[in-house]
Amino acid sequence: MKWNEVAVNTNREAVEAVSHTFHEIGASGVSIEDPLDMIKDRDSLFGEIYELNPGDYPEKGVNVKAYFPEDFDLKTATQQLNTSLQNLKAFFDIGNGSITIKEMDETDWATAWKAYYKPVKVSDKIVIVPTWETYIPEEGEIILELDPGMAFGTGTHPTTQLCIRMLESYVEQGQKVIDVGCGSGVLSIASVLLGAGSVHALDLDDVAVSSTRNNLDLNGFLDHVRVEQGNLLEKTHLCADIIVSNILAEVIVQFTDDAWDKLETDGLFIVSGIIMEKKAMVIDALTVAGFVIKEVAEMEDWVSICAQKKQV
Repeated sequence: MKWNEVAVNTNREAVEAVSHTFHEIGASGVSIEDPLDMIKDRDSLFGEIYELNPGDYPEKGVNVKAYFPEDFDLKTATQQLNTSLQNLKAFFDIGNGSITIKEMDETDWATAWKAYYKPVKVSDKIVIVPTWETYIPEEGEIILELDPGMAFGTGTHPTTQLCIRMLESYVEQGQKVIDVGCGSGVLSIASVLLGAGSVHALDLDDVAVSSTRNNLDLNGFLDHVRVEQGNLLEKTHLCADIIVSNILAEVIVQFTDDAWDKLETDGLFIVSGIIMEKKAMVIDALTVAGFVIKEVAEMEDWVSICAQKKQV
């Protein structure tokens, strides 16, 4: 079977927004290639490329890639993509913003991105190791085995690392955690590794739900995490000690009230996926909902916030 790879070259701050756009227009999978993470010659991987826009394939920025089956209406999809990219310019500096298309065999697109995905220590304790790599942990390190498949979330992006570091700081033994927008399941697995007693993982994307289940199985945690397809917190009645969510700032502000309602007193709402320009907006929404800001952490142009439910 043949697939079309559609790539957008963008800035790091727009990566998650572009990824979300690809999912909205029906991509079967999304991968992210950041030159900071690449250690191999990219030309040997991509080969010949034909373009929608003039110019050579961009050598800078982050490449967000989506995959569509050959019978997919690619013309309509690229029109929608162009429109979305124009709209995103009101919120982000999307950088180059160029779009390229390449035809690939299924075996190529399913495995090509793996060349750029290596073990990475994302916190004091947790090392994320792709299933096809061998890694010998040092004293005190915890291995989180991951095969993201077609779901977003390799653990290398700053937003994911910020979340994991906050989870490492705040998760206590036996606590109940809700992971909103679970993606590959990396935050759910990290929560269990750090001592959570139970996790409810939710994602609107059925590909993400499947990927989360697969990765839970890899780590032996299928019995510890309940995974469901659902929009934000609509599918959970759990009253949690921690809610963690690594999604867009614009989405976070939509469910701050629901997060408050589904947290125990003194519970924590850990959010990430926030560009620096949106930090104040999210903090304001959390404060209006009643939360007290406990910690704000930054990495590159990204922000993660830990807010606490304090009863007055």
